[in-house]
This record gives sequence, structure tokens and C-alpha cells, in this order.
Amino acid sequence: MSDLFGYLFVGGVAAAVTAITTPLVGKFARQFGWMATPDERRSHPEPTPDVGGIAFFIALVVAIAVAWQMDRFDPLFRNNSELIGVIVAGLIVFVLGFVDDIHEVSAPMKVTGVVVAAIALVWFGVTMIYFRAPFVDVFVLSRDWIPLFTVLWLLGMTQAINLIDGLDGLAAGIVAIAATAFFIYSRHLGMNGLLSEPNIGPLVAIITVGICVGFLPYNFNPAKIFMGDSGALLLGLLFAVSTSVVGGRASPDVKSDGGQTYFFLAPLLIPILVLGVPIIDVLFAIIRRTRSGVGFATADTGHLHHRLIKLGHGPRRAVVILWLWTALLSAFVLYPALSERSASLWPFLFLVALLGWFTRFNERFWASGLFKSKTQQPQLDQPVQLAQAGQPDAEPAVVPEVQPEVQPDI
Repeated sequence: MSDLFGYLFVGGVAAAVTAITTPLVGKFARQFGWMATPDERRSHPEPTPDVGGIAFFIALVVAIAVAWQMDRFDPLFRNNSELIGVIVAGLIVFVLGFVDDIHEVSAPMKVTGVVVAAIALVWFGVTMIYFRAPFVDVFVLSRDWIPLFTVLWLLGMTQAINLIDGLDGLAAGIVAIAATAFFIYSRHLGMNGLLSEPNIGPLVAIITVGICVGFLPYNFNPAKIFMGDSGALLLGLLFAVSTSVVGGRASPDVKSDGGQTYFFLAPLLIPILVLGVPIIDVLFAIIRRTRSGVGFATADTGHLHHRLIKLGHGPRRAVVILWLWTALLSAFVLYPALSERSASLWPFLFLVALLGWFTRFNERFWASGLFKSKTQQPQLDQPVQLAQAGQPDAEPAVVPEVQPEVQPDI
């Protein structure tokens, strides 16, 4: 269908609009007091605007309007209301998140709002057609099952993005990488005639990439503005839409002669694995909170990014590590789907081992002296020895304050 330049142009428009409107949104947020204040879970030093989702929604509407004016995207709009449904459902989750950013919204109310958005998607036809049961078969969804699958898919994606939004730039970077990977995959299916047309999935994916790229310069540590629930829920909806209309409409013939193969499962696996980091985080959160006997909506400090901080990584390095894991997972699932030759997994296994070692044993990496900072603070054992030798009754509480500065953050 539409050529690559058209997609990149619309994605560029989304990035530019987000980059232009985000500082303006920040100014308005400061005037109206729409700020996130520091607390035990938020490490930023001062109140920060947390309604970046306003810029996201503006960029979404402008990007779709630009695509509407381009002849190459005419099949997506002619006798097709799906993109209108994306805007309507996006408005619902945006308003829901915006209200939660300003005033607390209960967990049941959030779920209700997401369900309403899912119903809007169903009403405008933004749904799956096929569902792939692993190692069983492809099922054509009846009208009775379509709303249920749409609600569950949307709930899963929005919660995954919302929960991972715990460090500056983390959610925006992960979604940008995942949406880029899925755009590449959906374009591959389309060019090989394996995707029902017209399909809005690639367009929504590239708009999502543009929004995240335009927002990251303001959101990376130290963040000048947060996306808030309004932005996280909107990104979750956009990714849910692009993956459902591609993975749920890819031809059942997306398989090799061997029958139940990776290529049969790819439309189901790729949307899940490119968001492997936030999905794993959600699963761990469910297990952790179930074992603790607390509600799923109860906030805690057990997420993946919190664990990286406890391992000694600084906030920036923790974000980059999780970006790298997302990129590695995306490349891992895309390579077999795009390669015309037999895929070798050895390079990926090597990279997994290398990144896993660095993630877990970063102290040895920095202790090697290769990246030693000239302003590096004394090692932790030095003040301990001084305190024990010179001041045996001194308070040991001063020691942990030095620890975060031992390793330079990148």
C-alpha cells in the first residue's frame, strides 16, 4: 500500500508536534498546578508537570489529520471509520488518565474507563479477526468473543505501559523501540500480501514512535515533564490497536510448510515479546502483590527498574539497560520473521549473556577502572574503616549516603 516515505513523514509530524507542544504543556501545567510532588516513590527533587499526555493526544490528532490529507493513505479513510475510533478511544483513556493525574481515580474506575474505550474500538471496528492458540489452530472470532478479546488486550497493554513508567524516559523509550519493531514487522507482512488491507496498524505504530521520540528529550533524566497516566494509557492504547489489527488480522497462511512453527505463532508472539520488559514486570507485580496479600493497584518499589537501582545502577543507566533488553528482545523475534535464511541464535545468546552479566555484576565492570570518573567518591569500605578506627561510636547511617555516588551514572 502506501510507501515508506509516507509513513516516515507522518511519524515525523507526530514527533515534531510532540516536541513543540510539550514545553507549552509544561508551562500550562505549572500555571494550573498540575504537578507531581516528590514522595517516597518519586525521586525527582522538585515538583514536576505530569500531564505530558496532552501533547501526546494533540500529536495523535494532528498526525492522523495529516495522513488524511495524503492521497497515499486514502484507502485507510475511504469508507473506513477505524481511525476515528482510535481518536475517540484515545480521547477516553486520555481524559481518564488526565483526571487521575490531577485527582486520584480509584482502580475500579480506571478499569471501567479502559473498558469503555475498548467498547468504542469495537463500535468503530478496531478489532481482531483471528486468534492464534499456540500449537492448536487459528480461530475466527465471532461477534460474541470480539469485545472480550478487545477488552483484555487493551487492559493488558495499558497496564503494562502504566506500570513500567517509573523512571525518567523509561516508558517512552521502551514503547518507541517496541513500536518501531512492530512497524517493521507489519510492513513486512503487508509487502508480502499476508496482511488484510486496508490496515491501520503500521500507521498507528509509526505515529506512536513519533510521539515517543518527540517526548524523550524532555522526559529523559532529569525530566522536565512526565507523561503521567494520561500519556501512559494513551501509549498503551495505541500499541494495543496497532498490534491487534496486525496480529489479529495477519493471514492464517503466515506459516511454513512444517505446520505449527514460529512463523505461525509470530503474529501472536511478536506483539508480546517486543513489550517483554513491561509484561514481565506486570507478571512479577501480580505474583508479588498476591503473595503479599495487597491489592494489585497498591504501589510498591519492587518493579524491575527499582531492582536495578538496588543493584547499584543509577537512574539513567537503569533506563538504558531496560532499553537494551527491549531492543534485544525485539531483534530476537524479528530476525527469524524477516530473514530468508535459517536463523542462527548464537549471536543473540552471546548478547543476552553479555547484557545479563553487566546487569547483574555492574560493580565489577565499573571497578575495572575502564570508566573511572575523576570525581569518583571514596570506596564504600574506606569510610567504614575510618569510622571503626577513629570513631567507634559513630553513627553508621552516613555510609549509605556515599554509596550511590561510587559508580558514575551514564
